[in-house]
Amino acid sequence: MGSDEVDAVDARLGARLAALRAEHGWSLGELADRSGVSRSTLSRAERAETSPTAALLNRLCAVYGRTMSQLLSEVEAEPEAVVRSAEQPVWQDRAHGFVRRSVSPPHTALRGELVEARLSPGADLSYDRPPVAGLEQHIWILEGALDVTAQDTEHRLGAGDCLRMRVWGPTRFRCAAPEGVRYLLAVVRP
Repeated sequence: MGSDEVDAVDARLGARLAALRAEHGWSLGELADRSGVSRSTLSRAERAETSPTAALLNRLCAVYGRTMSQLLSEVEAEPEAVVRSAEQPVWQDRAHGFVRRSVSPPHTALRGELVEARLSPGADLSYDRPPVAGLEQHIWILEGALDVTAQDTEHRLGAGDCLRMRVWGPTRFRCAAPEGVRYLLAVVRP
């Protein structure tokens, strides 16, 4: 993905974040209080001066009651029934070595979606809450190894392993493989 394309996605994402805040009638200060994200960071993300991290988007999704895929799909075109590989939206959190491809983006008539995720060696992502309480997730490791902590239980997963869970609290994803990890995430809204 070229830098112009990334900048365009960040610009559309920033505009959508600003629109969501306006729809709720919240000031930056009110959103900062609700999300635990500083006003300056929220402002910079809305103006696309910075590419938001996965953790930041997760906090905003929790406030707005959306999954990350739902939010990202709102800045993309309406998904077709068949999503060709070249048309699957890709988003990156460069600061944390996380690449996320929406293989089967969310659709208003469906509760599930598929995401291909990659974490660089040593990547460590923590989410303080699920974007939607009770979110069902199935994590299938395609290559490498991943440590997942959910509800104070750590799971070490290797190639071919699948973890099924409902997410109610904090989660942590750590790449446990020197070559990185690639996994499929199936997400089902409650």
